[in-house]
Amino acid sequence: MLDHWYPDSLFTESELTESMVNGLAESEMSVCKVRATVVMSVMAALLVAGVAGILSREVHRSASKTVSPSSVLNPAPTAAHIAIRARKPRNAVLIAIPAGTVQIGNDDGPPDERPAFQFTSHPILMDRTPVTVAQFAVFLKETGYKTDAERYGSAGVLNEKPGAWVAVQGATWRHPTGPKGPPAQADHPVTQVSWFDANAFCSAYGLRLSTEFEWERAARMGQTPDGHVFKMDDSIEHNGHYLLNAWEGTFPLLDTGADGYRTTSPVGAFGTAPSGLTDMAGNVWEWTSSWYQPYGVSQHEPADGQGERVARGGSFLCSPRYCQGYRASARNHTTPDTSLENIGFRCASDLGQITTLAGRIENRPKEIAAAAHSQSATGGMPK
Repeated sequence: MLDHWYPDSLFTESELTESMVNGLAESEMSVCKVRATVVMSVMAALLVAGVAGILSREVHRSASKTVSPSSVLNPAPTAAHIAIRARKPRNAVLIAIPAGTVQIGNDDGPPDERPAFQFTSHPILMDRTPVTVAQFAVFLKETGYKTDAERYGSAGVLNEKPGAWVAVQGATWRHPTGPKGPPAQADHPVTQVSWFDANAFCSAYGLRLSTEFEWERAARMGQTPDGHVFKMDDSIEHNGHYLLNAWEGTFPLLDTGADGYRTTSPVGAFGTAPSGLTDMAGNVWEWTSSWYQPYGVSQHEPADGQGERVARGGSFLCSPRYCQGYRASARNHTTPDTSLENIGFRCASDLGQITTLAGRIENRPKEIAAAAHSQSATGGMPK
């Protein structure tokens, strides 16, 4: 099975199969269980390009990961150049995440999670939940901001029949699957936001996106109410109760919705972790500030300007049989101008740089101390 294949841009559904057969070897879309003829065509194209696909179980992991288009024809100016300041404080809660030393990565995981190493964090504040549709709506109303998907006129939606990402005209944060689809619910994570959109939102409130290492440090304090940290092949179900919002059924043909949801779920629907955070596994991937680079490489913007940003946490499209992107160490990577139906974000801040616009700060010393002690007892390893 194929690990990744990469066209240069986002295609309409009718163009997609033809482009695959023509062998475009560089893409961020992931395909799982596509027709054998298409898979053979793509593999042949990759071999011609000198980048053979990895024939392993890792393919299926990437298939439910979100990998997306690197460009859009005639893109509008991005939000990266727009400085916006909010006028009123957010209706949001930030949680204090203490300093700590934890393992980053997983030597038994995919290549981009290796080698595992120890990371010592400084204390930060993180949004208790991913930014919600309601919070994002207030931001847009106050500032007049337009998202990249609104500027471009389309955004990425998974077409489950062929198992491919397609550009849907009119898909935005208001209607993540397109104008004919249901509206986004106020208490769900906002999606169809690019990295630029997420960065603009956080900056407007004097905040920032967390680094991927800060995100993993927080996740390793526990991703579920009982403090569990997901590792490879862990069950997402316990005594008939689902622990997160992921894909149940045959990916990408049928999501049974056994966990109660077929798309996003309300933030906090699966409980609060000992850290005080919610949705640290599943529901939506979350943008981070980090460039997607191998571990051990100093963070820097790629010289060619074609870099990708890391997202963490997994999403409702992650299948336990293939993707497992909800593991604490799992990494996703996508170009910063991309908007997809399963990527959202949460904001963070250094303790000394918080502003009155950021929201309310909550400290949970007993729960945090217990989580930190458990983490220390296991050497920062997943439980």
